Amino acid sequence: MKKARYIRQSSKTQTNLRQLAKAHPDESLFIDIISGSIPFAERPEGKKLIEAVEAGSISYLTFHDLSRAGRSTIDVLTTLSYFQNKGVIVKIENLGLESIVNGKINPIFNLITTVLSEINSLERSTLLERQAEGIYQAKLRGVYTGRVKGTTDSPEVTLEKHRRTAKIIKSNPTLSLRDLAKLASDGDYKVSANTVKKVKAILNETN
Repeated sequence: MKKARYIRQSSKTQTNLRQLAKAHPDESLFIDIISGSIPFAERPEGKKLIEAVEAGSISYLTFHDLSRAGRSTIDVLTTLSYFQNKGVIVKIENLGLESIVNGKINPIFNLITTVLSEINSLERSTLLERQAEGIYQAKLRGVYTGRVKGTTDSPEVTLEKHRRTAKIIKSNPTLSLRDLAKLASDGDYKVSANTVKKVKAILNETN
């Protein structure tokens, strides 16, 4: 069985690719540093993976979680359907599910991935709506005039955009900025120590 693992990260943050390669020596690694909003088939490493599948070089593919396959429901399902039609077994690692079991399509896999991809899409829409609402409220209070090149977000908008970071800071007041950034970063959400410092300063001013 020819194995591969697909990884996507949003930015060029510090990684442990050497350790990853050692941990999965029997897998070909395809690693994209790109926004999750880009359809899978348009990502550089996504294209290479598809080419490898077409060439018959891959028969088993692992994603750590479903969001690596795409951000929108249609992109996720289109991607999974492609691999399934090609006879490639897809494993979603954090769910412990495989798309094909004993040579047959796994209906549970299809059901759960469809539901979860829709939930992920709705969560993303909710996040964007809340961000827009935060900007609207800031405008009503006269503290937001729009962001142009060379300017920064208002404190209210910054806190709205980095609610996860604010929560981590409040829960771990003694940690260093770097450690807080590592703890707050998750999936598509990445923050730097400078961002943590900015959020922490805003929180101190509002308390």
